[in-house]
Amino acid sequence: MPRLDESTDLYLRERESGVRHHTWRMWDSFANFALRDNVLEVAVGLILAASFTACANSLVTDIILPVISLLPFLSRNLDEKFTVFKAGPHYNVSISAGYNTKTQALADGAVVFAWGTFIDTVVRFVILATSMWIIATVYSRTTDDNIVKRQVRCKYCRKFISEKAVRCVNCTSWVDGREDHGH
Repeated sequence: MPRLDESTDLYLRERESGVRHHTWRMWDSFANFALRDNVLEVAVGLILAASFTACANSLVTDIILPVISLLPFLSRNLDEKFTVFKAGPHYNVSISAGYNTKTQALADGAVVFAWGTFIDTVVRFVILATSMWIIATVYSRTTDDNIVKRQVRCKYCRKFISEKAVRCVNCTSWVDGREDHGH
């Protein structure tokens, strides 16, 4: 097998060393970024939030919405309630809504107002938001760390600022009214 001349061999060794150095620096930079404390905390928080959301969705879908669907004006699943604005070519006049399901109406090209899906989504949001507020309130009461911070309006610019603020972050006026007293 032919050997490379000395200058080519030296050039390739320098390039290899440079590639290894840059690869190591990129890996070190990535490890410093990905394994910092706050990034790991955010990742754990996102995983817990996804799990909590799945539990809240199950609560809404499997427990609350079936009870709501027992109301007389909601004779079937809430997320399947819809109104047809414009019927498609296979509209069935023998059915009260013209279609058995919202999916069937959409597949036929009908224009539907899916109000049941909207109510379903709103109920899910309210339950999730209320649950998160309760968790934050309990956490704030059991520790000295306030997650839910009380806010007040700045009397000069009327924007919300922290209750403990000394100066407004928006208009930089003193909250205690130093500008009003004169210098």
